[in-house]
Amino acid sequence: MQIHYHSTITFSVYCGDAAGSRSTRPGRVHPNVSQGCQGGCATCSDYNGCLSCKPRLFFVLERIGMKQIGVCLSSCPSGYYGTRYPDINKCTKCKADCDTCFNKNFCTKCKSGFYLHLGKCLGNCPEGLEANNHTMECVSIVHCEASEWSAWSPCTKKGKTCGFKRGTETRVREITQHPSAKGNLCPPTSETRKCTVQRKKCQKGERGTKRYASKNKKLFVSCLATLGTVPFLKIQPSTSATREANCEDKNYPHRCLQDEKIGSEKVVFRYGP
Repeated sequence: MQIHYHSTITFSVYCGDAAGSRSTRPGRVHPNVSQGCQGGCATCSDYNGCLSCKPRLFFVLERIGMKQIGVCLSSCPSGYYGTRYPDINKCTKCKADCDTCFNKNFCTKCKSGFYLHLGKCLGNCPEGLEANNHTMECVSIVHCEASEWSAWSPCTKKGKTCGFKRGTETRVREITQHPSAKGNLCPPTSETRKCTVQRKKCQKGERGTKRYASKNKKLFVSCLATLGTVPFLKIQPSTSATREANCEDKNYPHRCLQDEKIGSEKVVFRYGP
């Protein structure tokens, strides 16, 4: 059924709430607005509801069953956009895929299954964009970003910086921007490489161990941290008292043993008084 609206309309029915008027038609009631010939209607029909509205109110056609009735509202309901004309302010329904809109060509929120992009509702996002299932919008793809590498850590082995010849060192970096669903994956955040342990004597509380082999036997040499700075060899035979020998090269104690004939004795290199 088509209803034509004019700024001036004459009806034989009474527009108001006077006694004897027909009861309000059943249907959905909007806040602060009455159905039929009541409330914000400037002109009305008892059958079709409001035909025009009072100033500043919006006119909208609402379907109830097979009929449409006119309703006057202070603002347009969800799914409609408002347009002001000289003789009427009108609410018009948004496009079928649009949940809320600013006008007929610009949607502000899409219905389920569609993604918003530049005021349009799309089933799939354009090339170079990706769907955000939280906001239901097409957004730019975000790639992973990482900080610069840190300096290399000290060269160590088993947590020690002395007593070994070879060790490893590590450097790290942080992820500064996590990627979106289609963004590039993040690179490793740590790197390890082999290194040479710095040649230095052990400090108090540090220990390191290494086995040295001579031509005739294998000797176990350990660097023990004790008070003092004078290096020497403490030789412990299995059946005799301890003997000591000076060691001139504290970094390579096995060189001090080249001329020693100690059989199966246990040789311990340490720093002592």
